[in-house]
Amino acid sequence: MYISQAFNVLHEWWRYLIGLILIIIAVFIGQIPFTAVVILKAMSNGDSLFKLDEQKMMTLLEPNLNLFLMLLSFAIGLVGILLVVKLLHNQSFTQLTTSRKKIDWKRFWFIFMLWGMVSSSFVMIDYAISPEDYVLNFQWQSFIILFVIAVLLVPLQTSFEEYLFRGYLMQGIGVILKNKWAPLLITSVTFGMLHIANPEVDKLGNIILVYYIGTGLFLGIMTLMDDGLELSLGFHAANNLFTALLVTADWTAFQTHSILKDMSDPTKAGFVDIFMPVFVVFPIILLILSRKYKWTNWKEKLFGSVIEPLHEINNKDQNPI
Repeated sequence: MYISQAFNVLHEWWRYLIGLILIIIAVFIGQIPFTAVVILKAMSNGDSLFKLDEQKMMTLLEPNLNLFLMLLSFAIGLVGILLVVKLLHNQSFTQLTTSRKKIDWKRFWFIFMLWGMVSSSFVMIDYAISPEDYVLNFQWQSFIILFVIAVLLVPLQTSFEEYLFRGYLMQGIGVILKNKWAPLLITSVTFGMLHIANPEVDKLGNIILVYYIGTGLFLGIMTLMDDGLELSLGFHAANNLFTALLVTADWTAFQTHSILKDMSDPTKAGFVDIFMPVFVVFPIILLILSRKYKWTNWKEKLFGSVIEPLHEINNKDQNPI
């Protein structure tokens, strides 16, 4: 239902190709301020631009400024998506978001609060068990600025990723290939692989891609089973927002003035950090959601065909081009 409603808008394959190119251009435009400021800072420090790696770039700027400029590119990318679907596909914001008549914000806030409490609990439990792995990083003035930036821009960053992968590409690939399993797998693997440039990969190794791809699958399953993005939007926003505010580390993509700083050896990350969320926690979350929202017919919703609505077929028959 969620994918097939894209048949009701302009959905030729070339539109999605052009749309994706335009969205990528919007993201690059959004990265110009961050790139320019980093280059100017590096030059003022006397650093060679050719020796700037991902981790070095993340530490050149003051953390709050760094976070603001990083998130700005995603905000502009989100504007790009909304313009593309409106002007190129004649699709409304609601049609891109959900198969329901209007966006169900109760779903968003339910999963946001649920995952916010669960993820925060994990950090607090780990802090209680291994306090030597953390240092108190809280500075109230810097934290207030961080809080404002994070609350305003982190949801835009996560929404950009959800509307791109679980929205625009999920619907586009689905109506082109006319099945559900291909867009689920393609968007999940692509989502995971695009995180390969994150500094976490350098520290933890490619095994961390299990977490990223697994998270993509988890979010895609929620989208297909619930016929909308509300749950994936809420989960992703909570995941990144609470992480940015609670804990940071020198080797993570988000360098923030968070409450805690993780000083543990990242190379020791194992089952708890990578495999437990994907193979234990996420399935439990899916079970909770399936009971709450009465999900049924899993095989059809995840692996079935994407059928063009009858009225769309009739319109083509009556108006051949």
